[in-house]
Amino acid sequence: MTKEELFDRLKDIEWDDFEVKEASGGVPKSIWETVSAFSNTAGGWIILGVKESKVKSVSTYEITGIDKAEKMEQDIISTLRSVSKFNVPILATAQLLDFDDKSVLSFYIPASANKPVYFGNNLNNTFIRVGSGDQHATDIEIDILMREKTFGMKSEMEVEGTGFADLNTQSLQTYRRRVRDFNPDFRYNDLDDEQFCIKTGIISRGKLTFGGLLMLGKCEVVQKFVPHFWIDYIEIPGTTYSDADCRYTYRMPEQENIWEYFKVLLQRLRLYVDNPFMAGPDGFSPEDNSQLYCLREGLVNLLAHADYFSPMHSTIRVFNDRIEFQNPGRFAVRISDKPGKVKSIPRNPNIIAFFRFARQGENAGYGIDKIKRWTKLTGLEVDFESDITSSTVTYPLPSQKSGQINNLKSGQIEHVEVMQKVNIQRNDTFAIVSKSGQIYESKSGQITDLPKGYKSGDESRSKIVESMRNNPEISRRELSKLLGISPSAIQRHIEFLKEAEIIVRLGSDRKGLWKVLK
Repeated sequence: MTKEELFDRLKDIEWDDFEVKEASGGVPKSIWETVSAFSNTAGGWIILGVKESKVKSVSTYEITGIDKAEKMEQDIISTLRSVSKFNVPILATAQLLDFDDKSVLSFYIPASANKPVYFGNNLNNTFIRVGSGDQHATDIEIDILMREKTFGMKSEMEVEGTGFADLNTQSLQTYRRRVRDFNPDFRYNDLDDEQFCIKTGIISRGKLTFGGLLMLGKCEVVQKFVPHFWIDYIEIPGTTYSDADCRYTYRMPEQENIWEYFKVLLQRLRLYVDNPFMAGPDGFSPEDNSQLYCLREGLVNLLAHADYFSPMHSTIRVFNDRIEFQNPGRFAVRISDKPGKVKSIPRNPNIIAFFRFARQGENAGYGIDKIKRWTKLTGLEVDFESDITSSTVTYPLPSQKSGQINNLKSGQIEHVEVMQKVNIQRNDTFAIVSKSGQIYESKSGQITDLPKGYKSGDESRSKIVESMRNNPEISRRELSKLLGISPSAIQRHIEFLKEAEIIVRLGSDRKGLWKVLK
């Protein structure tokens, strides 16, 4: 920290990564509480030789300096590096700043990888940073800190007693199709399913990894080994719970695994934002900069960085004026206002890799820069909040945007057991809601791109399905000639049929077969 940076911080207020202490009588006893708190959260600066005075809750700061600064520096650094005071070494860095012959010491305390950090050989001396103060950690918070010892490792650990047969076959097939569609040059696309899982880290030494199980596992197996796994999605017709006409208009049923949640959630979220058509199975291309793309980055961030072993669970709340993504577990890094400054420290490295293989997430970091594009697109700031137990990303919703669905009334969109048409009452928009929660929408009363049994494209799709039933080896080019429509139209129909789970592709695009499921 430079003198200029210190002056800038003193003009502000003490916050979660900055603490000043006068230290006129030597090393202050409270410094150890702050060291513990910074080590257990996201790190921070301790400044010695600055006096804080408060008048009517307003703080002012005076540089008073300290005596024998070099000796104090060495004493503190030596204490932190040994294990005489703390249960683990603290690798702090120190700087000596001079202000008109007044010495000020600044210490940077990094976040520790060996939590919880406590002093005096007493676990009760575990502190965390809450706002601008140091607080004793509760038993629940200490449990969270203990789990963070495996931060970035747990998802890659093997799950004893599991194997390839514990994967959801349908999830694996739709995931592999998404990889082939968005990442056709992926080096493992031509492998059989089991070899694909081994090469990508879904399987390790014959067992599922925790990340592979969570991503693609069968529901009963996921629940057996990760009993708190659940992502709760609710649409609330109000700006708060209290002003809503009813508790919710839609609550997503539980899904098998992360991948199934991702597919359904993406379809729900697309109702709330401008979503211009882009080439791609789910309405946007990898280079799309739409509002949906920003939301998708937030969704991938939620799914890939959740603490799935916490008693809490991930939640998505859609209010009339905002969408909130909340995760158990704090952000592993401090979210910087400067683009490109957030480093990649994923909580579940192989889960973020699985999304990356399918080109459904950023190559590094939390996709924060992509999330922040929301501001450029809407003029509204995305809000990031984090404490030791949870982290929240809030997208304010713009009002009266084309294609956006706000202020839904009770019953306008609901979960139904059979396909049915639902009037959403905004911009003449209609939707079909499937049993799984998937949305098929259209505008101005023209129903397009709907499942079998509805109007547009149904005749062509029926012919495609019948052709595949009669000849599983039929190519897209042959289908184009047979139906007399363009190859691109054939591809759109095929993608629809895949997403509707009417057909699947077995094997590679070049040598594989079509299988009709319904």
